[in-house]
Amino acid sequence: MGDTTVRPRKRPRRGLYVLPSIFTGGNIALGFYAIAQSMQASAADHAPFDRAALAIMFALPFDALDGRIARMTNTESDFGRELDSLADVITFGVAPAILAYTWGFRLLPPLANVSLHHRIIEFGLVAAFLFLICGACRLARFNVTLNPKPSNPGRPGRRYFVGMPIPAAAGVISSVVHCFNGSPIYNPWIALVWLALLLFTGFLMVSRWRFWSGKEITLVDKQPTRILVLLVLLGVLLTEFSEYLLISMALAYMVSGMGARLLYAAQSRRARRLGMPLPNATQG
Repeated sequence: MGDTTVRPRKRPRRGLYVLPSIFTGGNIALGFYAIAQSMQASAADHAPFDRAALAIMFALPFDALDGRIARMTNTESDFGRELDSLADVITFGVAPAILAYTWGFRLLPPLANVSLHHRIIEFGLVAAFLFLICGACRLARFNVTLNPKPSNPGRPGRRYFVGMPIPAAAGVISSVVHCFNGSPIYNPWIALVWLALLLFTGFLMVSRWRFWSGKEITLVDKQPTRILVLLVLLGVLLTEFSEYLLISMALAYMVSGMGARLLYAAQSRRARRLGMPLPNATQG
């Protein structure tokens, strides 16, 4: 008979525990850079707005990789999880909130109605804060919920986020700014549309709607050449058409969650009208 002794899993080297934290540190550095750039921008020089938006977008792969690297190297820890959450609050909460306020409201030209001008700026500040607090609540709920269930179940075997993830919400804000190359809003009516987008994005984060998590995608593939070709193609497209590609990806992800919720609501109304069971996890 063969040896059935269960050997203890070899602990990774201590130095490997630093590797995920390096990516988390890069995440924080990009968030701090985005905040600094947002504060430096002005009507005469709006390029810092674009740099701030790009910094937030560049932080997205850092946020995605630190957790995956920790799992691949078996170096997950409570410290790493807490540091990752704090990094997300800074880079995807504080940084986009400041960018949204400074880009969308702070540089509005004076209006004939001085009171209306001040009200729009004040409402913009409140909307930016609500975006931040919704993102912080979304992270807190994610950290304390073991097996979250969306209000509109999806396909079995497919993992979903409950509520829009804060990195995706930050991606919506920064991609819009980058789409306009950092040129700030000068029209008060467009500022009101921007305010509504901020509030709605914040609502999506604290909602219980399902959003695709993408966690079934693995970095290990039997055909690495195919992944390399896709990465090169994506890099070329981002280099040439980043303004349009990034906003298309960000808005498509946001709309996907909205569409899934509306479809589930329509199925539920139809089921009630026909006296059928409500749609379950095998539908949607």
